[in-house]
Amino acid sequence: MAFREGTAWFAHAPLDRLGEPAMILGQGDPNLANFLWDGTGIRMVDFEDSGASSRAFELAILVEHASAWADSGLDSDAFLAMFDLTKAELAMLREYRRLTALFWLLKLQSRGTASHRDGDDALKRQAERLLTLLG
Repeated sequence: MAFREGTAWFAHAPLDRLGEPAMILGQGDPNLANFLWDGTGIRMVDFEDSGASSRAFELAILVEHASAWADSGLDSDAFLAMFDLTKAELAMLREYRRLTALFWLLKLQSRGTASHRDGDDALKRQAERLLTLLG
């Protein structure tokens, strides 16, 4: 059901009509292992995939990365509330989160449950996450 709902959303997603975001240098690989906390500050590593991006996109791929919600228990809403996003960025963020959640659903499906350490549970939780975001 999540795949069907996600692809239906994607077929009509307004991604090309969200406006032009302010461009930033994005890190591009939001695996939480690339963010090192030393008790006072965060250091980012692994800029192999860095390039032009937007705040909304970088935040979306960070909070929807499997390492953020599945492994760390990051409270996405509380984390995102710390950023002063414009109305346009909030609209972009919503759509980019949906897109990223669909990406992770497809990625987990393509791995097959036997090769993924969490098996069916990760795929089921990702499907539920996507459906919630499509809400």
